[in-house]
Amino acid sequence: MHTVFLGNPLSDWLVALVAVAVVAAGLDAIKAILLRRLSRLVMADPGNARVAGAAVAALSRTHLAVLVLVGLYAGAALLVLPEHTRLVLSRIAVVAVLVQCAVWGDHAVRAWLAGTRARQAEDPDRVTSAAAIAFLLRVALWAVLALMILDNLGVNITTLVASLGIGGIAIALAVQSILGDLFASLSIVLDKPFVVGDFIIVDTMLGTVERIGLKTTRVRSLGGEQIVFSNADLLKSRIQNLRRMEARRVVFRFDVTYATPEPVLRELPTLVEGIVTAQPQVRFDRAHLASLAAPGYTFETVYYVDSADYRVFMDTQQEIYLRIVAMLEQRDVRLALPAQAIHLAEESASVALRQAA
Repeated sequence: MHTVFLGNPLSDWLVALVAVAVVAAGLDAIKAILLRRLSRLVMADPGNARVAGAAVAALSRTHLAVLVLVGLYAGAALLVLPEHTRLVLSRIAVVAVLVQCAVWGDHAVRAWLAGTRARQAEDPDRVTSAAAIAFLLRVALWAVLALMILDNLGVNITTLVASLGIGGIAIALAVQSILGDLFASLSIVLDKPFVVGDFIIVDTMLGTVERIGLKTTRVRSLGGEQIVFSNADLLKSRIQNLRRMEARRVVFRFDVTYATPEPVLRELPTLVEGIVTAQPQVRFDRAHLASLAAPGYTFETVYYVDSADYRVFMDTQQEIYLRIVAMLEQRDVRLALPAQAIHLAEESASVALRQAA
């Protein structure tokens, strides 16, 4: 026991080893207790399941090697060691703890994002935002970790950060288009002109948003093909978001011939109003004789469909058209067609007069 090894009695080395084992085992026991309590909290209170679930995911990624390194640092404090050796051990312990904290944070963010994706059907807006926010958080987390590790190792990070800033300007100029798409993606995520699942129209192209990436947005068209938009170009375009349409305004016209009697013309707006108001999810606005130009009397009708579903709109419009056709047939009123009427009798008379002259 009085044997001296590396400047410390053997008894001190045994005490230090016991300290290593106690610290490592104690930290592991604390981790196990916290995991059990958090797991019970997840089961008992589903409202806090996402937060507690993220904590469980983080703690479950605690590495035993890190606990042992912390124990070694604690045991080394009981020994008389050279300053250089003590500095190396402290730096190794600090780096291990920093990496472990980054791993905790990374897996907590991943678990939070997974929980958000699981609720995609309920709130698709959050999925779009969460994906970008989680990416930024993870990048920031590992970037800060790298700087802290370099600072712990004695690197002058002030000079490094300044150098990175100058280099960053040069890189930004070189990848200006990519950064433009990246910031456009963040603008889409934060401002939410559309989210995954929305049906949008961009210029002459239309479809359902499938994915909003860091550089491109992908839309599935009605024809089945995938349309890929650059995020920067997409924000410069006029976007129509049909999913957020609360009511659809419908305007339609029909023409009847000039042979239609005046009493019937007076009656038609009221008849059309009755047909429109008989439809479900429809609000009638107006119906008028709008024009006397060719090819006949033009009636204009306006109504609103209280649904964004295109199928509901088409079913309603079809039923209104069919009932108008049936109503016109009952009153022997014909729809006017764009055509020219040639009066042969008048033409024949003018030819006869020219021949007589």
